[in-house]
Amino acid sequence: MQCEHQIVYFGVVNIRYQNKTIGAVDAWRCVKCKESFCEEKQLGIEDISSEIGMPKINPDQRWAVMICKLKKDEERWKLVRIRSDDEVKHTCIDKEVSLSVVDYKIQDDKHWLFMVNEKINKEVDID
Repeated sequence: MQCEHQIVYFGVVNIRYQNKTIGAVDAWRCVKCKESFCEEKQLGIEDISSEIGMPKINPDQRWAVMICKLKKDEERWKLVRIRSDDEVKHTCIDKEVSLSVVDYKIQDDKHWLFMVNEKINKEVDID
């Protein structure tokens, strides 16, 4: 049976780079089924999201923030939907790459990620 969500604001994860806040991830949660919904907020970017309403994930996915150590400023991070063992496509510098994920960790020394639900109402430094 499908939940008739009652969504409330759950918290925020502030993203910091070189001692300044460059963005945030807003998180909401259904008070009935505890499903989470997240939205990326990049400071200085005023484009409207292509996804209208509460962004959703599949039951086997979790919300994460992926960081690319090769990029600078706002382009350094991105909100992603991820599975425990997965492959994430990412445009890195000048080409698209596939990054292997094992147990919610990227198997690459130039990229890393963290789970949004583990950092609610905290700041994460992505230097």
